[in-house]
Amino acid sequence: MERSFIPAHSAPPNSSTLPAGALRALILATLGFGLNFWAWALLSPLGPRFVEQNIIPGAALVVAIPVLVGSLGRIPIGALTDRFGGRLMFPIVSLITVIPVLFLGFFGQGSYSTLLLGGFFLGIAGTTFAIGVPYVNSWFPPARRGMATGIYGMGMRGTAISAFTTVPLVENVGSAAPFVLTAVALVAYAVLAWFLLPTAPDWTPARRNVVQQSLAVMRLKLTWQACYLYALAFGGYVAFSVFLPTMLRTWYGLEIGDAALRMAGFVIVAVIMRPLGGIFSDRIGPARTLLISYTAVALGAAVLAFQPPLMPIGTAAFILMAAGLGLGSGAVFALVAATTEPSVVGSVTGFVGAAGGIGGFVPPLVMAAVHRSTGSYSLGIIMLLLATLGAIAVTLWVAKGARSADTVH
Repeated sequence: MERSFIPAHSAPPNSSTLPAGALRALILATLGFGLNFWAWALLSPLGPRFVEQNIIPGAALVVAIPVLVGSLGRIPIGALTDRFGGRLMFPIVSLITVIPVLFLGFFGQGSYSTLLLGGFFLGIAGTTFAIGVPYVNSWFPPARRGMATGIYGMGMRGTAISAFTTVPLVENVGSAAPFVLTAVALVAYAVLAWFLLPTAPDWTPARRNVVQQSLAVMRLKLTWQACYLYALAFGGYVAFSVFLPTMLRTWYGLEIGDAALRMAGFVIVAVIMRPLGGIFSDRIGPARTLLISYTAVALGAAVLAFQPPLMPIGTAAFILMAAGLGLGSGAVFALVAATTEPSVVGSVTGFVGAAGGIGGFVPPLVMAAVHRSTGSYSLGIIMLLLATLGAIAVTLWVAKGARSADTVH
């Protein structure tokens, strides 16, 4: 079952005709991903506010807990999706997410312990990523899966919705308002998905149980290659989307609302670039696309390490990094879709998605610790630069293996 990475364009040609219902499936899956990511990111914009109100000693752990749970939870959720399909998993996970959302809205914002408890279960929303990738993959032929999974990845825009709306709703309507609004949206989506979300005509459920399926994909070299690449690309995106408001407020003295809006801008750039990562991967191959993306991230990190003025140099560096991280996030799953057996795409996606989420969980804690020790975030940015250079090396190694495989074939 072992497979190596191959260029997307080397797959055998498939008919470009999509089965009836494919576009509806893609739209509904992307909508569900976006709404659940909206819920997943609700605590991030409020982190600085909780600190200023002396509810929590620091924002890093509160905003990172949902990321960790949502990431590790993708491993079993991905395997369950291989077994039961996205048609069932999307509405179930969306409804379960409503519980912690409402808890945080009405009961969870009064103390550190209740915020951690609510944030822990809020992480369930982040597992939906591992539902949508195999679900969308089952609808599209190999030559178009990069584009399809890239478009699905635009569901990341849910974090931008949270960034734009959470603080204004709390300040103008009430502390429960963003949570109630999100819960209503999730319930409405669950009902819609239950009745309208189709199952791909060629999809067949995996026969092995969750444990057997997970152990099988752990033996695949491609699982660990993709895990590292995605931990850097998507993990970097998540880390900045949850920590950027705190970083901008601490490093540049911005107001809470201004910092949240700038974080939303970062998210929007990454979201726009993600489908392009899939499209470019379909056309020039995922390895080349990844090299472009990681080079952009490395250049942005090299500039930010010197703590440049926010306008215009710092802003340009943040935008360059956002573009690179978004492009890379789309390219990794274009690569997974092109090289993974259909029956285990969900399980591989679970591991790779978990790596991406853990990649988002660790950096905020590291950045906070670095700032406490040095009074600057520069060392943390340098660590990101070194990790990015490592990803470039891994990508070159993967590309070399792909060329060797082409030669053999």
